[in-house]
Amino acid sequence: MKNKMYMYSKYERFWHWAQAVLIVLLALTGFEIHGSFHMFGFEYAVTTHQNAAWLFIVLSIFTIFWHFTTGEWKQYKPTRKHLLDYVQYYTKGIFTGAPHPTEKVRSQKLNPLQRITYFSLKVLIIPLQTATGLVYLYYPELRQSGVISFGLEATAVLHTFLAFCFLAFLVVHIYLTTTGHTLTSNIKAMINGFEEVEHSTH
Repeated sequence: MKNKMYMYSKYERFWHWAQAVLIVLLALTGFEIHGSFHMFGFEYAVTTHQNAAWLFIVLSIFTIFWHFTTGEWKQYKPTRKHLLDYVQYYTKGIFTGAPHPTEKVRSQKLNPLQRITYFSLKVLIIPLQTATGLVYLYYPELRQSGVISFGLEATAVLHTFLAFCFLAFLVVHIYLTTTGHTLTSNIKAMINGFEEVEHSTH
């Protein structure tokens, strides 16, 4: 049995799409700066990358504030409960039409694998990506003041590696949006806030 439930708030949807646009823009301009391809021109790519990075930082600060004032940060607490069930679901059950191991409700929107993934992004990958980006941007000043002593190449390599992590996440994330009740149902939910969720009839 499926019921329509208001799952995503207005700010949540704004944050999701704003973050998505900024991540794609940062990836495109970042890989152009890296010399992977040519699209915008080097100077324009550098300027756009820096502006998008600052917007991303501001968005992240507002979102951290929103998470803690609303209590939504609890959605991302890692848990081992039903973890193996979801590993089996995503490796086998999803291809055979099996139901989700647990019911999705407003207070628990993320399954255990999603929690681990998003928690890792929020507390490890995004902070490291931001830190290495700022070091790269202000490297001469930081090196001269003695705040850092390592080379710029190490920073660039780590920043690029984290960009590939983001890219891998983006590919998997886009794929999983197509695994809802229809190809576009998950995307529609992130537009209007309502999602069709399965409920047990017991």
